[in-house]
Amino acid sequence: MKQKKMLSLTLSQLKNLYQQDFPELVEIATQSLSANEFKDRLSNLLTEQKTASSAISEQIRILIDFDGKCIHELSTGQDIEIQTIGLLWHFLKDSLEQTDMRTDLFIDLYEMLSAWKQVKKRENLFSREELEKACNRWPTGLDPEVRAIRESNKERILHVLIQRIENRKSKIPGRFRFEEGLSYDEKYQIVQDWWNDFRFHLSMAIKTPSELNKFLGQSLSPKTMYMLSYAKKKGMPFFATPYYLSLLNISQEGYDDEAIRSYILYSPELIETYGSIKAWEKEDVVEPGKPNAAGWLLPDGHNIHRRYPEVAILIPDTMGRACGGLCASCQRMYDFQSERLNFEFESLRPKESWEHKLNRLMTYFEEDTQLRDILITGGDALMSQNKTLKHILDAVCRMALRKQKANAERPDGEKFAELQRIRLGSRLPAYLPMRINDELVEILRTFKEKASAAGIKQFVVQTHFQTPLEVTPEAEEAIRKIVSAGWLITNQLVYNVASSRRGHTTKLRQILNRLGVVCYYTFSVKGFDENQAVFTPNSRSLQEQHEEKIFGYMTDEQAKELYRLLETGCNTAENIQTFMKKHQLPFLATDRSVLNLPAIGKSMTFQLIGLTPNGKRILQFEHDGTRRHSPIIDQMGEVYIQENKSLAAYLRQLIQMGEDPEDYATIWQYRQGETESRFSLFDYPDFNFESTDKISNLEVGSLSNH
Repeated sequence: MKQKKMLSLTLSQLKNLYQQDFPELVEIATQSLSANEFKDRLSNLLTEQKTASSAISEQIRILIDFDGKCIHELSTGQDIEIQTIGLLWHFLKDSLEQTDMRTDLFIDLYEMLSAWKQVKKRENLFSREELEKACNRWPTGLDPEVRAIRESNKERILHVLIQRIENRKSKIPGRFRFEEGLSYDEKYQIVQDWWNDFRFHLSMAIKTPSELNKFLGQSLSPKTMYMLSYAKKKGMPFFATPYYLSLLNISQEGYDDEAIRSYILYSPELIETYGSIKAWEKEDVVEPGKPNAAGWLLPDGHNIHRRYPEVAILIPDTMGRACGGLCASCQRMYDFQSERLNFEFESLRPKESWEHKLNRLMTYFEEDTQLRDILITGGDALMSQNKTLKHILDAVCRMALRKQKANAERPDGEKFAELQRIRLGSRLPAYLPMRINDELVEILRTFKEKASAAGIKQFVVQTHFQTPLEVTPEAEEAIRKIVSAGWLITNQLVYNVASSRRGHTTKLRQILNRLGVVCYYTFSVKGFDENQAVFTPNSRSLQEQHEEKIFGYMTDEQAKELYRLLETGCNTAENIQTFMKKHQLPFLATDRSVLNLPAIGKSMTFQLIGLTPNGKRILQFEHDGTRRHSPIIDQMGEVYIQENKSLAAYLRQLIQMGEDPEDYATIWQYRQGETESRFSLFDYPDFNFESTDKISNLEVGSLSNH
């Protein structure tokens, strides 16, 4: 049966399908007087069926073993009872208490039983030709047809900007004002020139639903406007620059902009839950004087976040606490909710106290025995002014030199880890590429020269392109400038529904690789209720990994060769293009597909252990075994996550987007995963000395305190 028809079946139609394809199963369910008896009979049936799939038999046994058990679901902090097989028994006996129950649970189980009984035969993999065909569906922002639409968008927006500037009250100060007596044509030319200044876009960013609709040519539907107005009433911030809005396609013709649109238009689920959003990563919650959930003692305030021994995040008290736009699926939405992150730029300018605090934060890195990687983010690291960013980087450099000097006095085995990697987390290459100006590039270049002498070896701008449509001529130039400073650019993709469509992520890898960007992570959307609309089940991440990303995998020798080409940070784009051509690789599969666990760290190592009554998969995760973790994970036990969307619901969303669900038919078989190995370029270099095993700033007590 085709996927589309399967997804539209009623419960009674689905029951008839079970009777047709699994008569033995229906018979033992009918004969069983209890769920436990049914589970026993099902276990016996698994043993008797010698010709059935042994892997699926083992999976069904896992569902049987967990049925009736209560687990602690970590994302919500709630205890839930698993009743997968029990509900199947009631369904087959026609004794379901919920007569309006959705079919999603039983569709997922039907797909599993079909694989077990080998009712359906499916090829597991896309061919390279099929993948290429899927990739060709997705244009980039460099394509002539896309650029033509955006030039038209820009012209429309320029006229709106002129009107907006004219309507400003004369008393409002600012550099972006018209002098008296200018003609309309002169104003148009001035605004065209201002378009290339990132400060103009920040000054003119939209902050209300009505402004958003005006900039989009009054194209938003009444329903969308109602929801956005409700969001505004609840206190949700809006922030989108004219440049980024020019990337959307407001006509019925041309390119599909859903991957961009889903980043600036809030879903009903997000709006409804705003005000009660909690931190997904438990370690991001910090109480003064107490260790975080990962066991790390941190300086007072919210400037440093930490989960791993080697790396900590620095969020400065600067404009770096803001962003060039608010992503609807932002992992720090709870910080915007609490207003620790915001778009009030004047209030975010560094205060005199910041100088003292920055020194204290650098002391934390300097005196820690294991830290060797600092990720400056926010917000967005590049939202800080050039002068402020230079000041922060200079402080990092001085700290690294002091740590290096202090180590010279320590014997081998007692030396502290020295700073090896500096990263700047920024989405501005996609959101506001004009920010990457010559002054910034010179700051990056000069810092690399000075910091290299302090032992820092890796210089990374960690960015976030969500779709090939964000790779515009302006973004291409921004990337070229950053790479020219000798910094590596890595990309992190949030694998939401729009970007999860067949071939979309591959096309993004292709265009980024061609420009010299190395892909780093492909993140599953964190699964709280606020992100239900954009969440892609982890099974789709695995499907993409095994059926699409596979064509970009390298041999161990090829990976070593690429590492040698990239480690210096010189001629990155040219080296990547030459390497791909030499080895006939369509792209580089250097990114790892992972979920940020609400526990400690990232992983894609999981096992399906149950399904909820509405078909959401319940997964048992293990931590990533390829990297060091806080010792607290030894106390944590198993990590259970309930996804916030069923596979059937996800496929129905794809249908609404015009996708053929048959192209995704193998998604059901991905019931367990294993975290991919890390590309060697992302590993820390070896020290030329023996460092201490002692871990400082750690207090691992009872988990009940967290």
